[in-house]
Amino acid sequence: MVAQICFSSLILALLLVVAYGGTAAVKFGYYGAVGPEKWGSLSPTYSECSKGKSQSPINIIKNDTVLDSNLKPLIRDYEIANATLVNNVCNIGVHFDNGCGALIIDGKNYKLIQLHWHSPSEHQINGVHYPLELHLVHLAEDGARSVVAVLYKYGPENPFIAKIHNGLGKLAKNEYGNGHVPLEQLDVKPLKKKTSKYFRYIGSLTTPPCTENVIWNVLGKARTVSKEQVEALKAPLEKAYKHNNRPVQPLNGRKVSLYKET
Repeated sequence: MVAQICFSSLILALLLVVAYGGTAAVKFGYYGAVGPEKWGSLSPTYSECSKGKSQSPINIIKNDTVLDSNLKPLIRDYEIANATLVNNVCNIGVHFDNGCGALIIDGKNYKLIQLHWHSPSEHQINGVHYPLELHLVHLAEDGARSVVAVLYKYGPENPFIAKIHNGLGKLAKNEYGNGHVPLEQLDVKPLKKKTSKYFRYIGSLTTPPCTENVIWNVLGKARTVSKEQVEALKAPLEKAYKHNNRPVQPLNGRKVSLYKET
């Protein structure tokens, strides 16, 4: 039910112990009185959701992007790690016990701390929504955040989601009674598949408190996912959160850079 507290899945990763402990937070959702257009007024700590000028997600217009020769290939060194599949109420995510490798941007390490899905996609390309979007959330030692976003189109099964298929079934049945399913030795290497194109811009968390100065890297090539896998990711969620995408936000003059391998 909408009245349940929906923690920001990004804040969950940063404050894992507190979140697991059930500390109170202001509820938010995707419809009605707690929907995205109301987030900024739900709590003073959420004010950036309505007042921020660098919000996410965005609609990426390819012809308006700027090819940036200073951008480097995305270096992602992910590992096999112990993890927990979690029903975050507002989405389904995977939290890593001690991180799971790193993303390197301009020589700076951002540890992969969690990932989660939104359906339909939050980002758009030339106004097109995709059925699913994955956010790989990274955190640097100084608190800086960077997210790698992967868009999915319908097609053959996605190999990574296939790895957690059984766990999703257990999560839907709430077999452990706490919205968590342990995933021992989860191989995250399929997610570091090399990309020859990505879009870079400065944005925000896409859930309250909508904190800004997040480095976004939206991969230019959509991966494939089956309709059954998308439904499996939605199955543990209550009806009010099965569609959990924030509407696109205005650019307000921001530049979207393009990396393209030559």
